[in-house]
Amino acid sequence: MKSYKTQFLNLALKHGALKFGRFELKSGRISPYFFNAGLFNTGYALAGLGQCYASALNNIDINFDMLFGPAYKGISLVALTAAMLAENHGVDYPFAYNRKEAKDHGEGGTNIGATIKGRVLILDDVITAGTAATQAIKIIHSEGAELAGIVVALDREEVGRESQLSAVQELQNKIDVPVRSIVSLTDLINHLESGSELEKFLPAVREYRERYGALSDQ
Repeated sequence: MKSYKTQFLNLALKHGALKFGRFELKSGRISPYFFNAGLFNTGYALAGLGQCYASALNNIDINFDMLFGPAYKGISLVALTAAMLAENHGVDYPFAYNRKEAKDHGEGGTNIGATIKGRVLILDDVITAGTAATQAIKIIHSEGAELAGIVVALDREEVGRESQLSAVQELQNKIDVPVRSIVSLTDLINHLESGSELEKFLPAVREYRERYGALSDQ
């Protein structure tokens, strides 16, 4: 497993963004793990998160010209990732984000940051219903720009209610561009199998994947 994936999982565990136990999801399923990106809420946590996103972007197979972050969690993600790409990888990407409500004074409008143009890569935390991503795509297309792809923190790789595909797979099929993640459920299981002190949670996570795991893209 690539080092940035391990770094991300360790960071999420350290700050409580990734927890193990018994959690009821919005779907009604009982999950043995839970991810909440809102708990990356300190300077060091966010700096580490930006580093993980930057390293992931440096390794993925998507060509892009700028970054876009859907309000609200995507706002800090694009700012931090752009900064870490510049500082650690020597590349300087413009970024933009949206506000959910249009501003009728000052600069006005809903978009903030660089002009949205070229091939635009969306950054977000997770894909569930895909609502934020869908809105971001509409904004990108309305500016005459091209959607390059989407990168999220975690792909739970579990089936939706109406198909045997995951939310990420469904969205990727719908928009016809790559949707990638820093880590996936498979990566999490590999991390637990590597001798982590959290290995005791491995049977429950494996059982959950066997019950709700999505069909592979392969």
